[in-house]
Amino acid sequence: MADMQDTMLLGMEGIKKTILHGGTGDIPKLITGAKVTFHFRTQLCDDERTVIDDSKVVGTPMEVVIGNMFKLDIWETLLSSMRIGEVAEFWCDTIHTGIYPLVSKSMRRIAEGKDPVEWQMHTCGMANMFAYHSLGYDDLDELMKEPQPLYFVLEMLKVQQPSEYDRETWALSDGERLKVVPVLHGQGNKLYKQGHYQLAGQKYKEGIICIKNVQMKEKAWEAPWLKLEKMANTLTLNYCQCLLRMEEYYEVIEHTSDIINQHPGVAKAFYLRGKAHMEVWNEAEARQDFSRVLDLEPGMKKAIKRELAVLNMRMEEKNQEDRNKYKGMF
Repeated sequence: MADMQDTMLLGMEGIKKTILHGGTGDIPKLITGAKVTFHFRTQLCDDERTVIDDSKVVGTPMEVVIGNMFKLDIWETLLSSMRIGEVAEFWCDTIHTGIYPLVSKSMRRIAEGKDPVEWQMHTCGMANMFAYHSLGYDDLDELMKEPQPLYFVLEMLKVQQPSEYDRETWALSDGERLKVVPVLHGQGNKLYKQGHYQLAGQKYKEGIICIKNVQMKEKAWEAPWLKLEKMANTLTLNYCQCLLRMEEYYEVIEHTSDIINQHPGVAKAFYLRGKAHMEVWNEAEARQDFSRVLDLEPGMKKAIKRELAVLNMRMEEKNQEDRNKYKGMF
């Protein structure tokens, strides 16, 4: 029966499998939620068999949760033909490898200790990835320009059923995801109060990802979707407060503008955008945003008065600086 399954897989369009080292036992059932741990090496189909990625060099094996919209679906298919301990080489045609550069980029960033959350956030809109002109790695940019068949050498290390491991937030069911959101929100608030803005931001971001993952399954602008949208906006604005503290002003302007374009009645979005504009000397934009806040929330009068005083002072300083700078020129 097992051999049958091996050949069945080979019957799949554009895949050829060669077992390099036999595994033991039956082929594990990869049900939704199962976690598969494996090593992988990705090679070009050139004479040198150039290695693109190798998890053994990185030092940590890859983990995939089945059915969790992992971005290289083909790996789930390949792994489902393998026994524990087996090492196999799969030749995969371009139809299966076109998005590999994107997946590789995110894995490399995680390996470099960059934010893995960012990867989960952006893969929601695969289109976002295609919009970036460069992936930041020359070899991946090449592959992106000219997709080609690849060899994947996989070594199956272990399979854990959903009940057998502690699941990270991104492996949760929708119900569990939404339960985690207030917890992350609370942790973020606490870290923010303690002045750990980067860590707080990560908690808010994880919360946003949980919400967006659930929201994607709802119909846009219907009640359940809107409820989730409101939750996501709240966390996004908290995240923007972290970014303000971290002096990432342009990113604040980008996130708040996204919210304002969809929901023009959110006073806090105008408030935070106004503060960001003020920091980068966009005087007219800052004034406009602050006056929108007053239209929407007259109770904010005191706070806005304070911000405008700061803005006036900052612009005065800047003008003085500019005058001094140009004085010497004429």
